[in-house]
Amino acid sequence: MSNPLVEVTEFGQSLWYDYIRRGLIESGELQRLVEEDSLRGVTSNPSIFEKSISGSTDYVGSVERVKDLAHLEAGDLYETLAIADIQDAADILRPVYDELDGRDGYVSLEVSPDLAGDTERTQAEAERLWKRVDRPNLMVKVPGTPEGIPAIRHLIGQGININVTLLFSRATYADVARAYIAGLQDLAAAGGDVSRVASVASFFVSRIDAAADERLTKIGTPEAEALRAKVAIANAKLAYETYGELFGTDDWKSLSAAGAQTQRLLWASTGTKDPNLRDVLYVEELIGPDTVNTVPPATFDAFRDHGRARESLTENVAEAHEALASLERVGVDLDEITDALVVDGVQKFSDAFGKLIAAVEALRVTALEPAPGTFSRSLPQEIDAEVDTTIRDWGDKGCVRRLWDGDASLWTGGEEAKWLGWLSIVQEQRAHPDELKSLAGDVHKAGFADAVLLGMGGSSLAPELFALTFGAQEGWPRLHGLDSTDPAQVESVEESVDLANTLFIVSSKSGTTLEPNILLAYFLARVREAVGDEEAPRRFIAVTDPGSSLETKAGEHGFRHIAHGVAAIGGRYSALSHFGMVPAAVTGVDVPALLDRAERMAGACGAEVLAGDNPGLVLGAILGVCAKHGRDKLTLITSPGISDFGAWLEQLVAESTGKEGKGIVPVDGEPLGSPDAYGDDRLFAYVRLDSEPDAEQDVAVEMLKQAGHAAVTISLADRLDIGGEIFRWEFATAVAGAVIGIDPFDQPDVEASKVATRELTEEYEKTGSLPEESPTERGENLTLYGGSDVAAHLAQAGAGDYVALLFYGPRTEERREQLAALRTQIRDAQHVATCVGFGPRFLHSTGQAYKGGPNSGVFLQITQDDADDLDVPGQKYSFGVVKAAQAAGDLAVLRERGRRALRVHLGPDVEAGWNELVQAIGGE
Repeated sequence: MSNPLVEVTEFGQSLWYDYIRRGLIESGELQRLVEEDSLRGVTSNPSIFEKSISGSTDYVGSVERVKDLAHLEAGDLYETLAIADIQDAADILRPVYDELDGRDGYVSLEVSPDLAGDTERTQAEAERLWKRVDRPNLMVKVPGTPEGIPAIRHLIGQGININVTLLFSRATYADVARAYIAGLQDLAAAGGDVSRVASVASFFVSRIDAAADERLTKIGTPEAEALRAKVAIANAKLAYETYGELFGTDDWKSLSAAGAQTQRLLWASTGTKDPNLRDVLYVEELIGPDTVNTVPPATFDAFRDHGRARESLTENVAEAHEALASLERVGVDLDEITDALVVDGVQKFSDAFGKLIAAVEALRVTALEPAPGTFSRSLPQEIDAEVDTTIRDWGDKGCVRRLWDGDASLWTGGEEAKWLGWLSIVQEQRAHPDELKSLAGDVHKAGFADAVLLGMGGSSLAPELFALTFGAQEGWPRLHGLDSTDPAQVESVEESVDLANTLFIVSSKSGTTLEPNILLAYFLARVREAVGDEEAPRRFIAVTDPGSSLETKAGEHGFRHIAHGVAAIGGRYSALSHFGMVPAAVTGVDVPALLDRAERMAGACGAEVLAGDNPGLVLGAILGVCAKHGRDKLTLITSPGISDFGAWLEQLVAESTGKEGKGIVPVDGEPLGSPDAYGDDRLFAYVRLDSEPDAEQDVAVEMLKQAGHAAVTISLADRLDIGGEIFRWEFATAVAGAVIGIDPFDQPDVEASKVATRELTEEYEKTGSLPEESPTERGENLTLYGGSDVAAHLAQAGAGDYVALLFYGPRTEERREQLAALRTQIRDAQHVATCVGFGPRFLHSTGQAYKGGPNSGVFLQITQDDADDLDVPGQKYSFGVVKAAQAAGDLAVLRERGRRALRVHLGPDVEAGWNELVQAIGGE
């Protein structure tokens, strides 16, 4: 059946896959691509192999089977692994090679980039690899550097197929083509068969636009702006024009008569790096006869889905000439760009090769001295079997690829595909590191002592996770999160910083979220008092989606910086986007290392990985199957060094899965108990920090497993592995949503609470008061609304239920300890799961599951008067009024949803009221 990928071949172009890994081969996926998508080749490089080896478990078995592993150098081990992949891929593509008489069906393997400056060693290395791989459809990759060009002539003269890489300049390409022709002449003179030699010239594309566009943006004139995203395609079209000239000479005609093949131009670096451009731009605009396009997997899939095939390469050539002439007129030197890109390209491949060797060495060491397991599961037999069946079904039906392709039918067939930007965000962050690096440098140079994050839900929980996990970094501002409208909480943060020396990060995806907006109004006014109207906005940066009202406001005020989120990423999936990375970067967290771990996990969850080896799929299947079997209380246990991971994870799971009366209720921070304290509605997830383990947790979790409770253990080597866990759990949550049968990317009941709150605050603005609710029981220090007996209310919770204590007051350590003691008491007495939420913070996380998930919650809302209140600039309502409106709106929606909810209000003497509440529950 035809598709856009197949249609490309009708215009004389071959598509190769810019990717290789063991799972791609063993899963049959490569064979499928050849048969169904007319794939005609595969390319590899050190970066690809590094991601494949470090980002998957594909190679563990291969390493363990290597003889004399203890005495093998990492470089030799890498070569053993890589050559096995190259040989197997070449064998799959051999029928293509035979059918097309050697014109296609090639697999490329690169000589070490460390040899790029040494002609003789490059020649020797290429000859050695050619002999060792021993496949006629191998192409050895040699860089088109000044030292590489004579090596290319020599190797072609030896009858070796060569893929010339790192070409950016048309002049250099012409030199390479001439070296190819001369090499064939040498081969012919020596009596060789020129018809059996093939070569491609890899001409890089998108990197040129990335470099040129940066310069054009700085120039900023209309003529310069009009050239954005046009330089690379114009450069490629003129290179193709040069190709026609070079292979039309008399020298070439005599070689062609002897059966020689032209050295085709191969378009490389064809993934779109600018998210504002069409994701298949560099495929669609470079289709022409006798060319190759080596396409990364995401772009390959995107073109299959919505690509448009036409012979575009020969279109508008005159305009291409004019574009490059215009580039020169505006003052951008293309030769300077291409020269720099060659140097940078060699360095990047060299760096990747170093990382690759380190990854292989780690794999070797692990095989010799097995490290603690990264994942283990202990499940009841029936559930375990169903999990295996689910994983197998996902593999058989290609569901992981469908997920990566954005197939909404995996879930409900609704708008799920619009919210999958988190799948590619790590790759995008790694491709554009300069913004974060520049912003971090600016903040570091400014010398701020503190940073305060003003945000809610996904905008605040990831920054809080990074701040608490990595702590304050010397020489960088210390991050304080503020995701509350409680006046005492706001005042506490204000008093803990020097306003004149503090950076404020205002974080809101939509820009319309109530809490960050009123917090911004408050602190902007306070900072103006401290440093003046002109300087105050320089203490603020905004993180928001393009075009939001917050972006407009930040621009009008003159904020220090505006960082953009991605419209296709929902808040709770945004940790690895700028919503998480900007606060991390400006407080000195090692963002590149975090993203590196996330990138490895993303690779391990790739569509080419065998289903049973995909960590995100396996975890997601467990979550989903357990929920369907009534084990829907996901109890999170985290090592002390990463304890805040549970709070981030709580939002991801609750908001994603708790809807339509289904879902998973995450239980974070519940003190560990003995096995008999728990019912059979639990799945325990132990995220263990191997570098800082907690012996008591280890013992407790082992006891839970021995008692037959369902449990998984995930081991992290160090704190930076949090980056990988974020992606694993995002992927797993998406899978679990599919297994459960819901849309894991919307949050309808969170929106319901926002609407209820907005109606109440609008009413206050009109009337100056909030609606009063009549109490049903009034004590000296405690007033009840909606019931007359706290203990009787909580006693409604039985098997399969949970109790949630929802406290609208300051999130102090003392109150957290008191709530932990209460929940432990309730759990042990009733054998039910317990949750704690601080309002309004939890409204943007677990609030969705409480209102939209299974109707198994018993809710106790606890409110109190504020000793002191704070005005919101420009509004009649205060922070205390907003908090009261949020509590009232929350309770109203819980009751509308038929939830069992009781409100208790602490009297003027808050501590006396608290003590009375404890006694009412049955405590001491």
